[in-house]
Amino acid sequence: MFACHRVSEERKIPLATLSFQGNSMYWWTALERVRRLHKDPPIEYWNDLRGALRSRHIPSYYNKELMDKLQRLQQKTMSVEEYRQKMELYMMIASIRESETTTIARFLSGLNLVIRDRVELLPYRDLNLILLECMTLN
Repeated sequence: MFACHRVSEERKIPLATLSFQGNSMYWWTALERVRRLHKDPPIEYWNDLRGALRSRHIPSYYNKELMDKLQRLQQKTMSVEEYRQKMELYMMIASIRESETTTIARFLSGLNLVIRDRVELLPYRDLNLILLECMTLN
């Protein structure tokens, strides 16, 4: 929304916190008060607010559990497309950026053996080409 409306950095915090209600508003008010008491500077940048929100609302074990889910992800009864979407969702949420070859290896390792055995030996360098081939086998 900020980019769409070309909101400047100094206006992001006031606009975002204006929409806080209930517990979020109490949390924000308390956070501002504590920062003033400790003589910490106010939160002025969007990334700092995001960090504060994350530390408040996302448990410390969340990223580890997400990585574990991604590492253990298997196709099983999902279609190839459902499996791909779930893998990409986990990677997006975890902010994982990796090379195409690493993503391909990750994808292949979770495919059902029948599909993996047929696709793995082919010299693909693009995940989309692998998906197309998997669709014909599935």
